[in-house]
Parts: sequence; structure tokens; C-alpha cells
Amino acid sequence: MGRCIRDFDLIAAGDRVMVCMSGGKDSYAMLHLLERARRRSPVPFSLIAVHLDQGHPGYDGAPLREWLEAGGFDYRIVSEDTYSIVTDRVEEGKTYCSLCSRLRRGILYNLAEELDCQKIALGHHRDDAIETLMLNMMFAGSIGSMPPKLVTKDGRNTVIRPLMYAAEKDIATLADEKAFPILPCNLCGSQDNLWRQNVKQMLTELEEKIPKVRESMLAALGNVRPSHLMDLKLTKEESDLPPPARPGARQLPIL
Repeated sequence: MGRCIRDFDLIAAGDRVMVCMSGGKDSYAMLHLLERARRRSPVPFSLIAVHLDQGHPGYDGAPLREWLEAGGFDYRIVSEDTYSIVTDRVEEGKTYCSLCSRLRRGILYNLAEELDCQKIALGHHRDDAIETLMLNMMFAGSIGSMPPKLVTKDGRNTVIRPLMYAAEKDIATLADEKAFPILPCNLCGSQDNLWRQNVKQMLTELEEKIPKVRESMLAALGNVRPSHLMDLKLTKEESDLPPPARPGARQLPIL
């Protein structure tokens, strides 16, 4: 994590970092490690943990609250009923993740401004980045993933992902050793046939034949060769390009 912070300049002196706590193993590990880094760092920065109660059935945030209080963390727990919005708008059988994440992101972005936080820390890790790359290639027709540092389009917020070099299996080991009180997700976690889970399984099976395939794919995200790709915008001005043809449409010659 420290190497990732240094490589991408994730935290600057005086930063107040909003650490987003979902209640899963990744966010617990992130806050635990950031607090350890804060105590050792020659660069002063502060942390505030933020958890969003989204109104899921059977939700119980008490274990997380007790853990935060026992650790002496500054924290906020905010209640917003996004669950009802998601279940009302998403057709039965469709995945909730996209709308749920957009609603959650909007709430957290606004809250970061209210709390005067210069950075918003998310717990995405190496495996999340690789799976997102594959999903984008498979379903979106694009090559893209999760950057360790992202300034939002409106310039209001800076999102950081300190765990982008960390393997999920190592985070899981830490979570077991520290006995983090994990909160279950009763929304997306209750849905079957999620493609992200399928991609995770594909990678696990591939790793049996290529032991370091995940390490290699992570390295590929930091070793991009634009001249060896096919994006015309990389070699021409976008304004000089003809409009893209619709799939299956006849391409007329450019005169």
C-alpha cells in the first residue's frame, strides 16, 4: 500500500482522507493499514471513516460502529434509503450493482465536501482492477479499469485506491487474522450469476495453468503501448475522425 501511495501521489501533507467503509474485508483492511501508515508517516494527514447505511433488509451496523469506537477512529455513519430506489427501478433478474454504486457514489461525493475531505479512499484492490478490465473488454468494447487516482469530471473530488497493488487473497488473510466484523451485503450479494463472480472464477481456473497470471495482468495495466492498439484518437485529432459506423452498417468511402 505504501508503494502505491508513493507511486501515484495519493496523499499529500495536510490531506483529510475520507475512508469509505462498506463493512467488507477490503475497507476494513484499508482503514487499518492507512491508520498504521498515518502514525508512521513523516507527512501529516488525517482520516475519517464514513459508512453508508443504505436501508438493506436485516442491516445491522452495530459491529462496525463498535469496532470503530474501540479503535478510536473519527467516523460518521449516514443513513440513506437507496435500497428502495434500486429495487424499485431495476427490473427483476437484472443486477443492482450499477445503480446502487452510482447512488452511493453521489452521496459520498457530496459528503466529502461537507466534511472538507480532499481525498476519498475506496477499498478496490488488484483483483477488482483486473476483473474490471476483463468486463470492459467483454461487454463494453473498451480497454479500461480502475485507476489508483482519479479526479472526477467536475473537479470536485479526488478518488484514491491505496490497495491497488494488493492481492485479494492477502487482504482476506489479514481480515481473518484481525477478525474484522464483516457486514454482509443483502442486496448485490444475494444475486446469482453476477458476471464479476464468473470472471473471478475464470481467473482462478486460469491461474491453475498460469500461476502468476494475475500479477502479469496487473503489470500490463501499468505497461500500456498505445502505438500497438487500434484507437484512432491516439494518432489523430478526434475532430478529424468520421463518425463511428454502427455495428453492421455499411461503411461509405471517405472522399
